[in-house]
Amino acid sequence: MMAAAATVNWKGDYAFLLTNLVKRDFKIRYRGMSLGMLWSVVNPLIMMGVLTFVFTQILPEYSTKKFPVFLMCGLVPFNFFTLSLISATSSLVDSAALIKRVPFPREVVPVGTVLANSLHFLIQSCLLLGMALVFGVKPGWHWLWLAPVFLLEIVFACGMGLLFSALNVFVGDVRYVVESASTLLFWAVPIVYSFELIPHKFEMFYWYNPLAAVVMATRNILLDGTAPSATLLIRLFLCSVFVLILGHRFFGWVQHKFFDYL
Repeated sequence: MMAAAATVNWKGDYAFLLTNLVKRDFKIRYRGMSLGMLWSVVNPLIMMGVLTFVFTQILPEYSTKKFPVFLMCGLVPFNFFTLSLISATSSLVDSAALIKRVPFPREVVPVGTVLANSLHFLIQSCLLLGMALVFGVKPGWHWLWLAPVFLLEIVFACGMGLLFSALNVFVGDVRYVVESASTLLFWAVPIVYSFELIPHKFEMFYWYNPLAAVVMATRNILLDGTAPSATLLIRLFLCSVFVLILGHRFFGWVQHKFFDYL
């Protein structure tokens, strides 16, 4: 309880702590791998190649113009979100020894995990822009909209990470539920299909799904050559901020009980 109370009155350097946690998570992920950070590029390219073959050679009626770029507009945000959520969910349990030994703000652990994955997100975003150029997409001022759109996705991922990392401390099955949900989410987000194919009765679900909104906004920017609609951006902003506040409030409400379960 003393250590838990100490975190409330912690006066240390948040930036220093967060930076070191991000570095730690980033190094651990590629420890012992010969290709290192190249896996951030190889994994989405393999997935893109397989899906492009399926939807241009086997199911060509469902493909669209510049299909590889179309796919990557969905795969890059999806990969970031699912990897961030899965790793953030187990981050408190994985860092149990550190949490029990050192008094510091516990919310930094899942947030640091999400930010570590943001480095891979940046690498894959550069890959996406490079592919867009290769396939003849002309750059323009509207590309600048990618920064706030992706930033809002990071905000959303931080909120979800705080919420599910706290739940996972008390219910160990949560991490497996999140992993299973990630598989379902792949098909619940318009990654391999366009928004136009969604039946009207389901459109509201997609409009208020932050991850789907990010995918749609990315395609607006890179494939349609326009800025995302104000309505889409407002919904994305409101949903992302709401989830961050919800996750932070819930985390703060239950964190004093972590010591009893870790």
